[in-house]
Amino acid sequence: MYGISEMKGSNSFPIFHIQLLFIGFCLFVARCYSLKLGETCMPGSACDHGLRCETCPANGNTRPRCIRIQPLNPISKVKGLAFNKYSWLTTHNSYARTDAKSPAGTAIISPKNQEDTVTSQLDNGVRGLMLDLYDFQNDIWLCHSFGGQCYDYTAFQPAINVLKEVEAFLAANPSEIVTIFIEDYVASPLGLTKVFNASGLSKYFFPASKMPKGGEDWPTVDAMVQKNERLVVFTSKAAKEASEGFAFLWKYAIENKYGDPGLKARSCTNRAESPPLNTPTVSLFVLNYFPTSPNISEACSANSSPLSAMAINCYEAAGKRWPNFIAVDFYQKNDGGGAPEVVDEMNGHLTCGCGNIAYCRANAPSGTCDVPPISPPPPASSEIFSPPPLSLDINYSNTRKVQLRWLLGTILTVLLILRL
Repeated sequence: MYGISEMKGSNSFPIFHIQLLFIGFCLFVARCYSLKLGETCMPGSACDHGLRCETCPANGNTRPRCIRIQPLNPISKVKGLAFNKYSWLTTHNSYARTDAKSPAGTAIISPKNQEDTVTSQLDNGVRGLMLDLYDFQNDIWLCHSFGGQCYDYTAFQPAINVLKEVEAFLAANPSEIVTIFIEDYVASPLGLTKVFNASGLSKYFFPASKMPKGGEDWPTVDAMVQKNERLVVFTSKAAKEASEGFAFLWKYAIENKYGDPGLKARSCTNRAESPPLNTPTVSLFVLNYFPTSPNISEACSANSSPLSAMAINCYEAAGKRWPNFIAVDFYQKNDGGGAPEVVDEMNGHLTCGCGNIAYCRANAPSGTCDVPPISPPPPASSEIFSPPPLSLDINYSNTRKVQLRWLLGTILTVLLILRL
């Protein structure tokens, strides 16, 4: 057995040292290799860009695998169409994060609907934000409250914080368009105007005066970008259009029922404030699909095949019109493709007449689709068919290989440290 001094003097040690480093590095790279959609993953393993590692016990799917959390960017795939010829992923109560702590200094008892910040949502392709605005502490706050009043225990944060996140995103991404839906409880004079001006967002406004009022197409996204009119804002208060210039939502959009009534299978009807879904004089369609009480453990199931089925059902109820905004809770939860995949499907129908925008052929007539011979595997609980056992074995084999590589890399690293 060599002593430490003898080991340091050995000519073979530097070579052995370099070999260990090289092998450890190679195994580390293999460990860090990004996994693809549907591949089995482990906590801490790296799924490819736009994916993350999840299970869906609500659907009986306990195998961790890489799922989608981002839709394709429709305006980069099919360019130059009217704004109402696209569909956009939308988050319900975008500000109500699961880890939120109120600056008011009290615990928040209000339900939570999302897992990440508005900045993260925008980075993941969300383009519609649903915000509840209230008068509170002589300011405008984001609250998830009741009775039209905001309280310490329902107050999330001052609205300007989130609005500044949107402003930063628009400034950094000059070709993107964002839509904000305000559930409006602000009674202070010019309250909305003041907070939007203070956030720096007013310079991006698409004016209500330019919005089509007879069911015509909107301007093209290219025209909106060129004029820097890249923020569309709607309010739930009709009077705000005349007093502050904020467009009254249900003058320009139809919207289905929200909460549990909106989840009823094979049913799609308008919410009370909205015109009937088959009204031809409005150009936008907002599809809500979230429960009355948010349920993060069930969201992966709801945001998968039931959401896709509801979009198809509402297409018929809306006079064969595909939704422009798909609003969900916990948008990152699904059993495979989820809300991002459904948005891609809607964009395929809207932009090129294909079943998915990924199949749209560039510079080709509508209905010219490049459908891949093998589609991504469906969720484990799919009503159509289940993946064959072989595919599951292969995926679990992938997991075992990753585990083995990680184990060997760890052992070699420990050995290297001991020899140092």
